[in-house]
Amino acid sequence: MDPASLKYAPSHEWIHVDGDIATIGISEFAVHQLTDLVFIELPEVGRTLEPGDDFGVVESVKAVSDLYAPVAGEVTEVNSSLEDNLDPLTDDPFGAGWIIKLKVTDASGLDQLMDQAAYQAHCAAEEH
Repeated sequence: MDPASLKYAPSHEWIHVDGDIATIGISEFAVHQLTDLVFIELPEVGRTLEPGDDFGVVESVKAVSDLYAPVAGEVTEVNSSLEDNLDPLTDDPFGAGWIIKLKVTDASGLDQLMDQAAYQAHCAAEEH
């Protein structure tokens, strides 16, 4: 997916909505901040999430980071291949590194998210 077409949460999740299905992952910035990834915990399919709910954990050699839902919805799919191989998170965070798909039940959370330019400014501020 084109990072310029995505929306971003301050907690570094990205979201792409197509109809009522949202694909969610973590940004390249987040992956680089975490460095060497060692583990991911994914939610169960069918789990209902509200904006801000944690839906999993990604762990690196230096930190553990919760993953947060940017919109409300029901988990319809998880990228279970990540449990055995975290490389797509690093190599292709906006493509093969997607984490979950949601059937969106309330898209109003999208209004609170940043476009790419605002997100890049947010990341630059975090680096200082």
